Amino acid sequence: MEIIDLHCDALMKLADGKGKISFADSSDLDTNKTRLQKGDVKVQCFAIFIEPEIKSDQKFQAALDQIYYFKNEVLGKNHEMKQITSWNDFDHLKENEIGAMLTLEGVDAIGNDLQKLSILHELGVLSVGLTWNNANLAADGAGEPRGAGLTTFGKEIVQFNNRHQILTDVSHLCEKAFWDVMDIADYPIASHSNAKELCNHVRNLTNQQARAMFDKGGLIHVVFNPPFIKESGKASISDLIKHIDHFCALGGVDQIGFGSDFDGISKKVLKLEDSSMYQNLVNELLKYYSEDQVRGFAYQNFLQARPNYRV
Repeated sequence: MEIIDLHCDALMKLADGKGKISFADSSDLDTNKTRLQKGDVKVQCFAIFIEPEIKSDQKFQAALDQIYYFKNEVLGKNHEMKQITSWNDFDHLKENEIGAMLTLEGVDAIGNDLQKLSILHELGVLSVGLTWNNANLAADGAGEPRGAGLTTFGKEIVQFNNRHQILTDVSHLCEKAFWDVMDIADYPIASHSNAKELCNHVRNLTNQQARAMFDKGGLIHVVFNPPFIKESGKASISDLIKHIDHFCALGGVDQIGFGSDFDGISKKVLKLEDSSMYQNLVNELLKYYSEDQVRGFAYQNFLQARPNYRV
């Protein structure tokens, strides 16, 4: 069964490797091309993530560096990889092609300059998360004790996303900022989050947040990071499925997807350690859900919920 995965951090590893890591088959990458092919991943989203310790005046260049490796190492050296730059590109991938979509994990790279976000959008970014776990000029992240909401600039970013049919990703926001996004975002999504009811982690979503996402037509893509699945930090595929069960019980059966966080996590779900093992998850889900429902989780829910095609 084909897969759409909304989040991985391979670009950070490729940029850190400075051209010495092969996207085709490097064992350093959970999401290399060979593993994506084996796991039947049809679309992989690649996050641009800028580490907090990078100096402010170097962050936009760091984002451009990651896009350079995306264009040259992921796309340029692998003819099967095709960049998705508009929402109807999903419908035109050939049988042997894998779609590759850019996302932005935190807007630290743009400082207070919306023109820089426009440049990143022109280069292909179709989903924007306002923060990582820290605070920035747009909002407070889940790890910021202050827990403040969106700034005026943060609201301008969401409005920019609305105008350009860009997803606004809530996965790393503090709760106050989450609710501010829900008030104004046309295209909210949680690219890699689980249920706080089952695992009390600051990165997970409460029942109230999940219901609000579903009520607004947003999707929640479950994440494969064990500390977000079980508080013990060790997790099986069955443990991950409990989060899917929980979101289904809240009314989200048609609004659930996958956001592995491969290449950004150090701990792994047993028998789901990289992209090549995706069908282990599919096969386990088929024991409890209909084929249509599992197809929804795997890719169809996202296709049906994506923003309208651009004119």
